[in-house]
Formats: sequence, structure tokens, C-alpha cells
Amino acid sequence: MNHEFIEALDELEKDRGIDKDVLIDTIEQALLTAYKKNFGSAQNVRIDFNRERGDVKVYSQRRVVDESDLYDNFLEIELDEARQINPKYELGDIIENEVTPKDFGRIAAQTAKQVVVQRIREAEREIIYNEFIEKEGELVTGEVARVSDNKKIVYVRLGKIEASMPETEQIPGEYFKAGDKIKVYILEVKKTNKGPQIVVSRSHPNLVKRLFESEVPEIFQGIVQIKSVSREAGSRTKMAVHSIDEKIDPIGACVGPKGTRVKYVVDELGGEKIDIINYSENPAEFVSASLSPSKVVKVEVNEDEKSALVVVPDYQLSLAIGKAGQNARLAAKLTNWKIDIKSESQLNDEE
Repeated sequence: MNHEFIEALDELEKDRGIDKDVLIDTIEQALLTAYKKNFGSAQNVRIDFNRERGDVKVYSQRRVVDESDLYDNFLEIELDEARQINPKYELGDIIENEVTPKDFGRIAAQTAKQVVVQRIREAEREIIYNEFIEKEGELVTGEVARVSDNKKIVYVRLGKIEASMPETEQIPGEYFKAGDKIKVYILEVKKTNKGPQIVVSRSHPNLVKRLFESEVPEIFQGIVQIKSVSREAGSRTKMAVHSIDEKIDPIGACVGPKGTRVKYVVDELGGEKIDIINYSENPAEFVSASLSPSKVVKVEVNEDEKSALVVVPDYQLSLAIGKAGQNARLAAKLTNWKIDIKSESQLNDEE
């Protein structure tokens, strides 16, 4: 512990933003613990860390008490005895004697180093957390670091930290190996005792939204807006878009010249089908469009119950409902309306 150590603390404060005084306070507490561990009780001990030279000294403390109140010679001293040391002592004063052990310098240096290393680690974790908390909800590119033995968790390296992608956030049927470059959506950033914990996703609907934002300039500029997205990862996505400029076709902008823009997103998602539809403030029009690629004959809406009866041609019924009800299910999620689909003949029979 010397002047060079103090200079090192100054550098830490400058380069990493670690408050020097806070660090020294922490070191003093750690030294007190180290003294207690190596030399017995630290109940009446004060550690003095010279903030200019880096010297460390240990002082025992005893309170001046009246003879009748003396209870513990280790912690207290009689007034008469105290005044033999210095006539100015009064009741309640604290008398200090230096009791720095010969070997305490080495212990102090080791302890200070441990404190500094730990604080640097904490500062780095804080920097990483602050960096990624601002990216929560964003699209980033990472590298697959490893896959868990049971294949249920993919660990993705994002700079200095590994994020985890649990099975629920993976696209079914998608497999990775170490070194693969992948685009992921930062789903959650949490502080833990072991540092920042980051969860990423490839199954979240917002992944599709962010991919289109990165590929379609009109979306990035805010001219074309993505109003809602519903998704069953690995199979199909529906996305409702709207243009604030009547001269720009929102679907055309997303599809791109010769379909290049939507193809980029489809390829990134491993061939997942994407239906892009026009958003409308008119519930009947929006519900009708949401059932694309099926044709719709008419839509009857109940705005109080937020439900819609959709009538489709007989030959379009299976298409409107979709395999295992997927098309109808995605349309309901996209519009946030309850949708009942019937063919023309079914409606006629009921009537």
C-alpha cells in the first residue's frame, strides 16, 4: 500500500467512473473485517487509510468512564488513568492507541486488491447493464456461443456478455451451432447478483416488426406504420400496415421491388409465411383484410362485444379458417376481435 496505489485509484475514478472516496470507504470496511479475522475482535478498532500516501494504521479505542461505571477494560478506561496519559481527557472521550500488527501491511494490500477487483467487476457489470437496458425491445446481431446439452437453451454472445434464448423464445425446428450469426430481439434485461441477465427471442412478434423496420426505409422514416403483428413462429405471421402518405402503398413498400424486402425477412425467419394487409379504422374492413388470402363476402360487426361474423364463399371456407384454424386464429390476434367464420351455404341454412 503506497502512493502508487493511490494513483491507481485516481486512474480508476477517471477511466471507469468509480468514485475514489466510496472505494476507499469500502476498502476500510474490508480491512476492518480482515483485522477481525486475523487478529481477533475488531469491536473497538478503527482503521485509518491515509488517502494521500496510502498508509494503513490500526487504532484501538477506549471510552473514558467513571470508576464506578467501568465494565470492560478492553473497551473502557477510568478517568484517573486516562488523565495520566493526558490531563485534558474528560468523561466520554475516546482514547486511541496505535495497534497496527507487523504483518498487517501485506494483509491490507491483499484485501485492498480484492476490493478493487470486485468493484471493477461491479462497475463493468453496471456499464453492460446500462448499455443493454437501452436496447431492450431492439433487434441486434449476435453469435451463437453454445447450445445447452438438452438443446433447450441457446446462448448468444452479444459483445462482452452472453444472452440466453430459452426454448419458448426459439423458432420451432430452427437449430444452431456455435459460431452461427443470428439476429435476435432483446426481450428482457435484468439485474442479478451475478451481473446483467439478458433474454433474447426469435419467436416474438416484434422480431418481425424490427426486421421490417431495418429493411424498409419508409417504415424507418415513419411514413409507413406497422399497426399490429400476430405470429405463430416458424409457420405464419400477419402484419397490418398503414401509410400516412396517400401516394405511398404500404404493402408495396414492405414487399419491395420484385419482393426483395419481404424475401429478406422471410429468409431470415427460415421461410416463415408472411401476410401483409392494409390496416383500417373501419372494423369490418380490417377484419375482412385480416383473413387474407381468403375472399370475404360480407362482415357483420358487433362493436359492443367486439365480435364479427364473417361470411365467405363455400369454396373459401377452409382457406379462411386455415390449417388447424391458424388463419382465423392469427386474424383474431391481429385485429383483437372475436371472429366467427361461416360459408354462404351455412348462413343460408341457418336463415
